[in-house]
Amino acid sequence: MLDSRIFDLGDNKADRFLNQDNLYISIFIVETMAVASDHAETTKICSHCDRGIPSSNIDLHYAHCSRNLEKCKICDDMVPTKHADEHYSTTHAPVSCSLCNEMMEREILAVHKGEKCPKRIVTCDYCEFPLPATDLYEHQEVCGNRTELCHLCNKYIRLRERVAHEVTCNGVPNNTAEIPRAIREAEREHAARRPPPPPPQDFSARRLLFTIAITGIAILLGSLLFKENQTLVN
Repeated sequence: MLDSRIFDLGDNKADRFLNQDNLYISIFIVETMAVASDHAETTKICSHCDRGIPSSNIDLHYAHCSRNLEKCKICDDMVPTKHADEHYSTTHAPVSCSLCNEMMEREILAVHKGEKCPKRIVTCDYCEFPLPATDLYEHQEVCGNRTELCHLCNKYIRLRERVAHEVTCNGVPNNTAEIPRAIREAEREHAARRPPPPPPQDFSARRLLFTIAITGIAILLGSLLFKENQTLVN
């Protein structure tokens, strides 16, 4: 143990204790650096797992490591040899999408289901109806052509043009929507005032005219025959 008399630098006890504490701190720092240096010098890298192992344990460690562990060829993790197949199947083996049955790497499955799978459920931009992504384009081509009345300008606007219309609509009412209704009402009034069409001719009237014509022809022929007979008698 250090003799405390070496710190007797003066009559001030506070200075003496301060110098003693500084000396102890300096000795601790030097010893710590020495231990760290010794540790660094006695560490070796295992050629099987690439880990730093104390030199005194390197042979025992290598024997155990090479016999029981192996490095994954995909992620470079050290896994127990008996669980290597399980590690691959649960971590790296291709998986099938439960919606479209496409095979892919496990790492991209979540992105595929959320953004790329053609069978994922999406909603229509116009009616918010849920449907598979493969049917979305055809559905929106029809749905987007439906019209709705703008209550600001009284115009019927296609749903696909609704957003742009809302930006440019000045809110001035447009009475063009009432014009077709006024035209229809005028046509109905005109039709009510128009005289009814004549009733169709009955079939019996046609038969009467035909009978009169036949009778007239018969009388004419009879008179001609009568005149010829009179001529022959004279």
